[in-house]
Amino acid sequence: MNWEDGRLFLAVARAGQMLGAAKALGINQATLSRRMASLEQQLGANLLIRRATGCELTDEGEALAASLERAEAEFLQAQSLFDHSGPEVSGTVRIGAPDGFGVSFLAPRLAQLAERHPGLTVQLVPVPQAFSLSKREADIAVMVGRPEQGRLIAQKLTDYTLGLYAARSYVENRGLPVTTEDLRTHRLVGYVEDLIYSASLNYAPTFWSGWRSRIEISSATGQFEAVRAGAGIGVLHDYLASGHEDLVPVLPDLSVQRSYWIVHHESLRGLARIKAATAFLADAVRSDAGRFVRSTR
Repeated sequence: MNWEDGRLFLAVARAGQMLGAAKALGINQATLSRRMASLEQQLGANLLIRRATGCELTDEGEALAASLERAEAEFLQAQSLFDHSGPEVSGTVRIGAPDGFGVSFLAPRLAQLAERHPGLTVQLVPVPQAFSLSKREADIAVMVGRPEQGRLIAQKLTDYTLGLYAARSYVENRGLPVTTEDLRTHRLVGYVEDLIYSASLNYAPTFWSGWRSRIEISSATGQFEAVRAGAGIGVLHDYLASGHEDLVPVLPDLSVQRSYWIVHHESLRGLARIKAATAFLADAVRSDAGRFVRSTR
C-alpha cells in the first residue's frame, strides 16, 4: 500500500462519505471510489461499508485509520522540524469556535493575526457545534470545558461568566423579577433544547430549575440579539453584554462560570501555523482578561 492510497482512505474515513471526501481532495467521486475498491482488493479486506447516506468503517477500516493517523502524525512531526527555517508562518489554519466567542470576540481581532503573519490564511468557523479534530473539521478548536477523550492537546484559555439579562424596553413594560420564582411570569429566552451539543451549555436550569423557554434559539449570538430586542429574559455571556446600555442585569447575584480551552490534535503538534494561531488566541484573551469574568454582578 502506498501513502497516496492511505491519504485518500483517511479523507474518506474522516468525511464519512465519498462525495465529501472527493470534494475536499479535489478529485472525482468515481475515481475516489475506484481507488478505495482497489485498496481493499490489495489488502484483501473490506474497509468500508457503503450506504446511501455515507460510509462506515469496518473493524479492519478502523484499525487501518488508526495506524495511518499515527503515520500521518509522524510525518507532520518530521515536517515541523523544518517549519522554523524561515521567519514566515504560512499555510492555512482553520479555527472552530462557539459562535458567541467566535463572532463577537475573535472575528474582530483576526486582522491582527493576518498582519502578524502575512503568509497565513485564517479560516474561522464560528458555529454552535462540537468540532471533530480527528476528522479535521478544524485545526484548532475553542471548546467549552476540557475534552476528556481523544489524542488532543489542550490549553486553558480563560474562565468566563454568564448572567441573566433583559432589554431595558422589556423591563419598562414587564418589570424585574425579585426572586427566581418570579421568572415563572416572564417570557424566557434560551437554547433549542435538543440541539444543545454539550451538557455544560445547558445553563438555564442552573439559574432556575423551573426554566421553560418561550423563545428558543440555537446560537448564543441569536439569543443575545433577541434579548436586546426585548424578546424576554435570557442567559447571556457577561463579556457579550458588557458595555450595552440597553441591557439590564436580572437577579444580578446569580451567576454561572465556565471555561474556554484551546485544543488541537496531537498530530499537529509543533507545526508553525498551529503554534502561531494558538499563541495569538492566548495573547488576545490575556490582553482583555478582565472582560470575561465579572467578580461582582
